Amino acid sequence: MRLISFINALLVIVALYFLVFERDSLFAFAGRDDADAPAAAEGENPDAAAEDAVRVVAIRSQAREIDSAVLLRGETQANRQVEVLAETTSTVVSEPKRRGAFVESGDLLCELDPGSRPASLAEAMARKLEAESRIPESEARLEEAHALVAEAEINLTAARKLSETGFGSETRRISSEAAMSSAEAGIKSAEAGLEATRAGIEAAAAEVEAAQREINRLTIDAPFRGLLESDTAELGSLMQPGSLCATVIQLDPIKLVGFVPETEVNRVQVGAEASAQLVTGRQVEGRVTFLSRSADETTRTFEVEITVPNADLTIRDGQTATIRIAAEGAKAHLLPQSALTLNNEGQLGVRTVGAGNIVDFAPIRVLRDTAEGVWVGGLAETVDIIVVGQEFVIRGVTVAPTYQEASQ
Repeated sequence: MRLISFINALLVIVALYFLVFERDSLFAFAGRDDADAPAAAEGENPDAAAEDAVRVVAIRSQAREIDSAVLLRGETQANRQVEVLAETTSTVVSEPKRRGAFVESGDLLCELDPGSRPASLAEAMARKLEAESRIPESEARLEEAHALVAEAEINLTAARKLSETGFGSETRRISSEAAMSSAEAGIKSAEAGLEATRAGIEAAAAEVEAAQREINRLTIDAPFRGLLESDTAELGSLMQPGSLCATVIQLDPIKLVGFVPETEVNRVQVGAEASAQLVTGRQVEGRVTFLSRSADETTRTFEVEITVPNADLTIRDGQTATIRIAAEGAKAHLLPQSALTLNNEGQLGVRTVGAGNIVDFAPIRVLRDTAEGVWVGGLAETVDIIVVGQEFVIRGVTVAPTYQEASQ
């Protein structure tokens, strides 16, 4: 049985070889003389030439204006998502809020036991008041030191004049100079005491501020208007710096995040209109608010974000979306996918009917793939495209086209 199958396959291969590569010889063997072909080409027998032409079906396609939108696959993403963490150590004394609850900015999420923190704040405030009470005494000492300097300066001036005229002793002058030096030292000491008092006040104020900040950390509030993605910390649970109180997300507005290929990135502009179809079938519209300037190292694509209103919060985080970003329009032809073919170099294109019904190949670029067909660019304004039989002809072959309506 295997031998018979092998023989049958070999016979089929031989038949295909003669049918494709030795077509003229085969027709001559069958009684059809190809010598008539030159005569037909010279106009001696056009009917015979028409019979030899390959019959194909073509459409006369007219280019139409389309919005050459950039198509992406992406997903929805919360506009903001924050894990609200504790900044101090204490136990939770508030009832927990359950996930899914709506919170406004500033709403209480977790309240912690104050413990001895109020007493620490009162102690720091008392030290600050005590330090502030020393200010008048220090200032009075400074004023007294200045008065002593003024008195010592008068005495020194008088002693110098008396000494110069011979009415005062040299000892008195030296004593007045010593008193002057002592008074100046007293000013420096008073100034140092005043500065020390002021430094004590600043230190006490810093202690008060630290104690107040520690008390403020006992209440953990919502940073913005949104939804709880997780329960808040349970009553009685111990919180430490970095412990999770709750996760809050903001879904209005919501973002659509996709990645643009590097070949299309120049067609996307910040502020451009965009639309998307969610996996649920819902259509949404928004605008491009962000386009990355740096490509992903692995995929060589650029992240793009579209902001979409979501007042009713029905669009959820993480839904798959097909995104269309508006771009400059272009002329294109709507063709059936089956009309596309490859040339010998592997280039994608279509086979067309040119002058004299001679087949030609035209490369194309695919702009959009839809249920009705493929929108392609790179062709002339009007072109005859072979849609049936294009795989059986090559460039330069004469065909006998039958035209059908482009809408078919």
